[in-house]
Amino acid sequence: MSDKTFKLHLVSDATGETLQVLARAAITQFEEYEPVEFIWSMIRSSAQLQLAIDGIQQDPGIVLFTLVDQTLQRDLVNACRSLEMPCVDVLDPTIATLREFLHTESKNQPGRQHTLDDEYFERIDAMHFFLQHDDGQSLETIHEADVVLVGVSRTSKTPTAMYLANRGINAANVPLVSGQPPPDALETLKGPLVVGLVNSVKRLVELRRNRLLQLNENDDTPYADEGEIKKEIAAARRLFTRHQWPVIDTTGRSIEETAAAIMKLYSNWTRPA
Repeated sequence: MSDKTFKLHLVSDATGETLQVLARAAITQFEEYEPVEFIWSMIRSSAQLQLAIDGIQQDPGIVLFTLVDQTLQRDLVNACRSLEMPCVDVLDPTIATLREFLHTESKNQPGRQHTLDDEYFERIDAMHFFLQHDDGQSLETIHEADVVLVGVSRTSKTPTAMYLANRGINAANVPLVSGQPPPDALETLKGPLVVGLVNSVKRLVELRRNRLLQLNENDDTPYADEGEIKKEIAAARRLFTRHQWPVIDTTGRSIEETAAAIMKLYSNWTRPA
């Protein structure tokens, strides 16, 4: 292994998704280092935990865990102490704070964030809606969306809409095509929050040339031409201004950051006057 890599064990009594998100958010602050992840999910018995402990012993590294069963917590912490491995319960400070503030005990039930409740099915429905309304599809029902993302090619419309769908938001996205007027359904749209997405010209040139390269196509086309892209962006901004749609510049933003900004706009949009 390189001296810039390290081993990271994620031990969870559920899918491990929460741990992965938290771990990767923290690791971005150490961008010169690369983790080698070992994911030990659905750990709900001593036998399952022992397999994880054996793996930690074989490949020593940092241990992050979310285990609500106190016996399993204790056994993992003791094993890591014996192995002299750092071991952190990432949820404990938050749960302890909530427990103290609310003056009540936590349920201590593993996987509660993944129960098949109404919120879960809302996310599933939102994902179906996204798939039906991706890239300008099903414009006849676009008015049923919560959020509609609009922008020229390569402004992160699809991945952002997918992220929103995973948060239970019915998100559609509509591309603005060079030389073509916006769809009538978009021009007359009432109801959903419409957000314009833009990107810098330099970044769009880079993204589009890379896209053409992936498709083994010649990049000497108007699609990747700087002058043509400037015209596309200008036309898009005129459309956004005419309809008074909020605009988010995705240049340098991650999908999560763009989605967070949209969700804030949507929260304000749906807030009673």
